[in-house]
Amino acid sequence: MAVIFLVRHAQASFGTDDYDRLSDLGRQQSRWLGEYFAERGTRFTRVMAGTLRRQQQTAQELLGVLGVDPAGILTHGGLDEYHGGALYAAYTGGADPVAQQKSDYRGYWQTFRAAMRAWSEDRLPQMPETWGEFGARVHGALSAAAEGLGRDDVALVVSSGGAIGRLLGELTGASAAASIEFNLQYRNTGFCELIASPGQLRLASFNNIPHLERSDRRGSITFA
Repeated sequence: MAVIFLVRHAQASFGTDDYDRLSDLGRQQSRWLGEYFAERGTRFTRVMAGTLRRQQQTAQELLGVLGVDPAGILTHGGLDEYHGGALYAAYTGGADPVAQQKSDYRGYWQTFRAAMRAWSEDRLPQMPETWGEFGARVHGALSAAAEGLGRDDVALVVSSGGAIGRLLGELTGASAAASIEFNLQYRNTGFCELIASPGQLRLASFNNIPHLERSDRRGSITFA
């Protein structure tokens, strides 16, 4: 069966005015993941990423280690993250998320979890897409990534924590609350292995970070 490695982007610039770019650590995390695949002789039949810079940069850094031309990355907007700024504003009535991230980090995540729950329960009509629409577009993107893969093919797909969490909830039949927890616990450059067969995707492993599980890299495990 074909295999899809579904990767969350590397550490972005959380707490800054421009979150959508990798930090220096994020670029290194991406290269370490590339080294992991290189050591195992993994060759990707297809590489796909969302349109966001942090997703594209993760794929580019990883492929650079493998000596693969990043021009071959397929781009699919269905892999993009939900709009976190809009979510926070809809739930709080317009509060500044970056200000709370800087002043009350723990409180920010408590608020964000509550906002996600409200969105999943269709209590935030101001959002640019519903929870159901979000799930449908992510599933559509993964279906596109899997389309036409042969038995021995391997695909790399780079997305974001919320999109991956939403997809995993659907694949496993889990609740919306579980999908939210999948999102919030998903580590930067962590990957899932999906087994792809015609018309079906199955989860084989979840949130793996073998490239960071070393004594000298423990401090490089991040979630944002």
